[in-house]
Amino acid sequence: MIIAIDGPAASGKGTLAKRIADLWGLPCLDTGLLYRAVARDVAARGFRLDDPWAALALARSINAGELCDPELRTPKVGDGASIVARMPMVRGALLAYQRNFSAQPGGAVLDGRDIGTVVCPWADAKIYVTATAEVRAKRRYNEYVCRGEPVVYEAVLADILKRDERDSSRESAPMRAAADADLLDTSELDIEAAFDAAVGLIKRKIGQ
Repeated sequence: MIIAIDGPAASGKGTLAKRIADLWGLPCLDTGLLYRAVARDVAARGFRLDDPWAALALARSINAGELCDPELRTPKVGDGASIVARMPMVRGALLAYQRNFSAQPGGAVLDGRDIGTVVCPWADAKIYVTATAEVRAKRRYNEYVCRGEPVVYEAVLADILKRDERDSSRESAPMRAAADADLLDTSELDIEAAFDAAVGLIKRKIGQ
């Protein structure tokens, strides 16, 4: 069983994906970490983030073992990820990795921005998770504060809006809900309510 969880930054899709994977005993991949890893490596080697050839080379040498690096969760790397993710060559280089992950025995849960539309359009269940920009910015702001990072809410909101624009307007695999995806607005839901709603949507989709 393949479950695709898509949506914009800080919508709650990552947390939901992990809990859904645990419920069904499936491996889970946060595909955004792949792009964050590319952005981190491009910057670490002194290249410009908009250098497509540097980004492509590093996307081809991605090391799955480094996806737990705490640096990938920082605001700077997140902003860089939305830059390299606009590059068709980078998306193409990472596509095989994501599809191979989804092809594991029993299936997998993948979360990102184009899982249901590009990576796994054949997924058994697709959910597009969203929330208002203000709610998402508050969630992301709280995450940074909990990690002890100096942030300002207004700056986080501006970054959320900027990333939404980049992700939805890029030519290659723009962020959007698949035509057959179930929409889940988490603006007024806590994690338990959102999880229950997501599980209900998946069970109806797969006939349980």
